[in-house]
Order: sequence, then structure tokens, then C-alpha cells
Amino acid sequence: MISSSIGAALEWFDIIVYATFATFATTIAKVFYPESDGTFALILTFATFAISYLIRPLGGMVLGSYADRKGRKNALTLTLGLMMLGTLIMAVAPPYEMAGVAGALIILLSRMIQGFSAGGEFGTATAFLIETAPHKKAFYSSWQVASQGASMLLALAFGYFLTTGLSQEALESWGWRVPFFVGLLIGPVGLYIRAKLEETEEFISAPKEKSPLGTLFAAHYGRLLAAAATIGVATISIYMILYMPTFAVINLKIPADAAFLGGISAGIITLCGVPLVGHLADRVGPAKVMTYAAIAAFVLAYPLFKLMTSRPSVVVMVIVIAVLGIIMSFYFGPLPALLSNLFPAAIRGSGLSVAYNVGVTLLGGIAPLVLTWLLDVAGSLDAPSLYYMAISVISLIGLVVVRKRYGQR
Repeated sequence: MISSSIGAALEWFDIIVYATFATFATTIAKVFYPESDGTFALILTFATFAISYLIRPLGGMVLGSYADRKGRKNALTLTLGLMMLGTLIMAVAPPYEMAGVAGALIILLSRMIQGFSAGGEFGTATAFLIETAPHKKAFYSSWQVASQGASMLLALAFGYFLTTGLSQEALESWGWRVPFFVGLLIGPVGLYIRAKLEETEEFISAPKEKSPLGTLFAAHYGRLLAAAATIGVATISIYMILYMPTFAVINLKIPADAAFLGGISAGIITLCGVPLVGHLADRVGPAKVMTYAAIAAFVLAYPLFKLMTSRPSVVVMVIVIAVLGIIMSFYFGPLPALLSNLFPAAIRGSGLSVAYNVGVTLLGGIAPLVLTWLLDVAGSLDAPSLYYMAISVISLIGLVVVRKRYGQR
């Protein structure tokens, strides 16, 4: 369980550090895009974030297929090594004043390596958890999500203490690099643990496909599309929580520490609540739990944003983000088990990786960029809620398909 979850922890720690903090996002914009105006520099920062997601489906295809051909253990070790490399490049990237445009290109390279490796991490780690779980597969696989809650908690705690403890000059000079170096400390521990893993019995005994991707696209295309659609509420909830600090500071003039504290509460809820949701999903079925969560996401999205924009305050901000954390926990917790049940062991790594990353890229990974652009163009502070509701509808359609056509409960 620890070996599978630690890669997700490193992946999400790095993502949250880059994308979530209003202070960090604007700091990165100032460090690497100082000649652009504020909004455009922020869009460039989030565009770099989004580009890393465009490469994730490629990483999912390559690394997911590798996991189906060479084993879960080998793929898990490779993805973690690539994650560490991407994080290291980000941590040591030279600023604009030292390297000019080259600094921004180095950041882009870092994000692309991270995106490629993350493309194979979720699918491979989830397949490993499911195939090694003796029973209660939704509970065991939910720890993949709980580890992301731990990353959210740790990363946002860093954001809170660095924001309140350092001046803006110190943040731009060296403070923003600290979390990335701390993230690197997770890597060697994970590599050591994964080197000691035994390959899963289910993978060893399963018939091997010469071309897992070919089989996936030829024989399981419908499952792939339905699975990608079900990703929506999980990924948009995460990135809405990650985007909130930027939204709160720039648009609502709320102090950054309020947004950080809201995200910290969401991290605690995810870390502690997701395993309980996984236990519930083992009893009543993952799809059923997720359906109720998706309905709640659709119904509550607009009221939550209306409350936040009409009564901006520290307390309201924390409550709204905490509610998003609860929705995310109930939806995302059972998701790994649901996706795993859709694909046989011979192509499970490929199926999970491609479905997850297509869904994340199209429905969540570009969210910070889209929301920043949407707010600038539409001029309505309620615009994010409409985007959230649209993604909820897509997920509900996917859930109907997997329940009615593919018999998932």
C-alpha cells in the first residue's frame, strides 16, 4: 500500500505546489515571465501547467503498456524515477533575470517530464493495489487517493507558512524552491521501497497481450470512453480546490492564508475520509457512491460559489473548500476500484492509464488555465461554478453507461 501510494504523493505534492498557491503561482509568473502583464503572466504560468497535462495521455499509453508487458514493479520504479527528475529540474531552474527565456523553457521541460511520468503512475499503482488486495479492494485502492490528500495537506501547509513567514522578495528569490526540494526527499524512500516489491500474482498468471494498447483500442473502446468520462468530478474537484487560492486572492481580495487554510481542511478531509468512503464502496458499490457524489456536485456548485462571491470572508472560504473536499472524497475514493473492474488484468495498466489521463487532461488538467481565461473574458465571478456543473453532467453520463452497459454497481 505504501509503495503504491508514495508515487502519487510525490506527483501531487509537486502539482499542488506549482498550481495551487496564489502566492506561488504569481511568484512563479514574476520570476519567469516578468515582462508580461499580471493576468497574461498568470495565464502563461497555468499554460505551462496545462501543457504538462497534454503529454499525460502519451505517458499513460507508453508506461501503461510497459506495465502490462514488463510488470507493475518495473513500471512503478520507472515512473517514480522520472518524477524525481522532473522535480529536480523545477527546483534548480534559473530565473528570467539569469537565463532569460531559457528559464521558462526549463520549467516547461520539467513539467513535461512530470506529466509523462504521472501518465503512468496512477494506472500502474492502482493496478498493483487492486491485484495485491486480499479483499475490500475499494478500501485498499482508495489509499491511492488518500495519499493525494496527504500531499495536499503538506503542500498547502508549506504555502501557508512560507507566505506568512517570508517577504515577497524572499519568496521570489529562493522561498518558492523550498517545497520542490522537500518533495525530492520522498523520492529515494519510494525507490527503495519499490525495489523490494514482489510482482503481483494476478499479473504473473494473466495471459500476456503482445500489444496491450492494440487490444484496448480494438476490443474495449467503449469501456475506455466511459471510464474517461467518469474521471470528471474527481479531477475538477481537485483542481477547483487548487485554483481557489488564486481565485480568492486576485478576485475576492481575501488574504492568501485563508485560502491555504481552506485547502488544508480539504487535505485533512481527503486523507481521513477517503478510506472510510472506500469501505462504504465495498459494501454498496463504487458506482452508486460516486453517482450520489456527482449529483451533489451539480446541485451545490452554484450555491457554493454564490455564497463565496457574495460574502467573501475567511470562514466562508474555508467552508466552501471543505465542502468541495467532501464531494471529492466521496467521488474520488471509490474511483480506482470502479476503473479497475472495467478492464481485465492483461490490459489493466493500459486501460487505467489511458482512461484516467484522457479524463484528467480534458476535464481537469486544463481547468486553471480555462478558469483564469473564463473569468477574464466573461467578467462573472460565478463562471467557475458553471464549468464545474458541466463536468458533473459528463461524469453522470459516464456513470450511467458503466452501470447500465458494463454492469458496475
